[in-house]
Formats: sequence, C-alpha cells, structure tokens
Amino acid sequence: MDRQEADAGRGSTPGDRPRRRNKREEVLLKAAELIARHGIDGTSMRDIAAAVDMLPGSLYYHFASKEEMLQAIHERVVADMTRRVEAAVARATNPWDRLEAAAVAHLEGLIATGNMITIISPDFAEDRRALNATLKAQRNAYEVLFRDLFEALGLPEGVDPALLRLQLLGALNWVPVWFDPAAERAPAEIARAFVATLRTAYGDRAQG
Repeated sequence: MDRQEADAGRGSTPGDRPRRRNKREEVLLKAAELIARHGIDGTSMRDIAAAVDMLPGSLYYHFASKEEMLQAIHERVVADMTRRVEAAVARATNPWDRLEAAAVAHLEGLIATGNMITIISPDFAEDRRALNATLKAQRNAYEVLFRDLFEALGLPEGVDPALLRLQLLGALNWVPVWFDPAAERAPAEIARAFVATLRTAYGDRAQG
C-alpha cells in the first residue's frame, strides 16, 4: 500500500482508525499554524499537504476545503476556551468571583493559543459570508457564558450588563496585541485588574 492509499484509508482495518484520527489532528494543527501565519487566502491546500508530508489529493480525504478545515480549527479553539471557562467558574461561588475566574481563564486561554488568536478574531473570515456566519455562531455560543455571569451580578439599576460584558471582553481580547511574556504582569493578574475595576464601580460596595 503506498502513502496515498494509506492516507485515503483504502484497505484499512479497525486498527488503522486511530492512526487516521491522529493524522487528522496533525493536519488541523499544521493548518492552524499556516493559516494563522499567512491567512486563509495565503495558504493553499498544497501548502498544508506538504507541511504534513501528504499528497495533495490525500488531504481531501480528511477535509473537502480550506473553509471546512478552518471551521474545524475554530470550533476546536472555541471548545477549548469553553472548557477552560466552565472549569474555572465551577470552582467559585460568589458572582463576582465567578466573573473574575472566567476572565482569567479567558485571557490565559487566548494567550495560550499563540498566533491562532487571529483565527478567532471577529473579522477573520468576513469576506466569506457563510463561513463567517458559522464562526460567529460558535463565538456567540461561547459568549453566552459571560452573558449569564453578568446577569447574575445584580448590577445597580440603569447599568447595562451587555455593555459591561462587551467592555470586559473587548479589553481582554486586546491584551494579546500588546502583551509581553517577559513583563512582570501575568495574564491572570491583568484579567483580575480589569474585573476589579468593574467590581469597584458596580459591585457590592458601590451598591451599598
């Protein structure tokens, strides 16, 4: 069996399936790296195939197009971020502590993605309407976590929780642009400082 036949799964046995899954994971990781670095238009299926030592035709066994691949990458990153935030929030009880935990998990997750942060930015695929709609739906489902956290804060009358949520997420999402790993402030410290500003203005003390 030559490499193309192996990649396409012809003549496979049950023992081959884990290997094919591993190959799919390798393809996703390398595609994410290339697309984040060069953009979706600057990356070809041939580039991705070469990076994982596959024949270009074999790559289509795993993914029909770059758009399908990008959707899978984006879904994976958002799912990882969701798990991070949910796990962090589960360890806190006070509503403000839960928001702080979520903010820390969110920012640490963004920093951990490295250059893949470009893939989950709101305007990454805006020139592809169908794809962008799918990516936006995935991000919106994630942001529901923060919507629920803000609604549980018991904010003073007249304070819009949606605007505060957008303010916090906007600030957190901008951090990777200027963050310096060599600086003294860690991502967790930065996230806590952002939430502390809101808590001082709108938290228990402000309401009292």
